[in-house]
Amino acid sequence: MTRKRRTRFAPSPTGLLHLGHVVSALHARKMAGTGGEFLIRIEDIDGTRCIQPHIDALHADLDWLGFQSSECIRQQSQHFSEYQKVLENLKERNLLYPCFCTRSDIERDSVLDAPDGSTVYSGRCRCAGPEGRDRTPVWRLNMARALDVLQEVPDWHEVGQGRIAGRAHEFGDIVLGRRDNGVSYHLCVTHDDALQGITCVTRGRDLYDATSVHRVLQELMGWPEPHYAHHPLVMDENGKKLSKRENAEGVSHLRANGWSADEVLRHPLVLKALGE
Repeated sequence: MTRKRRTRFAPSPTGLLHLGHVVSALHARKMAGTGGEFLIRIEDIDGTRCIQPHIDALHADLDWLGFQSSECIRQQSQHFSEYQKVLENLKERNLLYPCFCTRSDIERDSVLDAPDGSTVYSGRCRCAGPEGRDRTPVWRLNMARALDVLQEVPDWHEVGQGRIAGRAHEFGDIVLGRRDNGVSYHLCVTHDDALQGITCVTRGRDLYDATSVHRVLQELMGWPEPHYAHHPLVMDENGKKLSKRENAEGVSHLRANGWSADEVLRHPLVLKALGE
């Protein structure tokens, strides 16, 4: 019996919904296909940047554009206790260690970049002494130990491409427990995809490399392996990715300027990114 395909659109409300999000939502809904299920999840673990006005605007924009979730919308900030249980599980298995390094420590010690462009941690706290232990630590995954437990570097299935070799060993000891809210994006997103039974993770190409890390967590926790479908990003006229940090024009602004929902869904930049 073929599994019903379940996809999700999972924005972080750190700003207004823009055309890049529209592409992601359309891609996820299309990949769900006839008879499939399309879910919406709000990834708002960043309590500083994910403010209520942005969350309210997100709901309003999604309703206006006609995106409806097949199930109740899950909001990550309401489920921190679930993520903490995963963190404790990994601690009990001696797969995490506390890191007391400051940002300047990391920048001074690190000489490598991960596949996604992030800095690879040097590992100085794996056998750390008392220095810095008056600070709240982050909790890092001991990647070498994790891969030793798994006896492999997990690969993944990319829709239309087949199996893709994993590169988790090139990321080093990633942070799974942050100082500010206690948990990281990597941990929360993989937990929720498993909990919600997502069979096909659809998201932008900028998260392609992070899939290597997510596959490690799925294997460590015994979570099902979904397929992945990464879509091209929406680029502006200068060839730069649309982003909230660069003040990309929001859907609400287009609506205020007289655009209809259908016109936004068929915006030239959206159609170009979707290959239509």
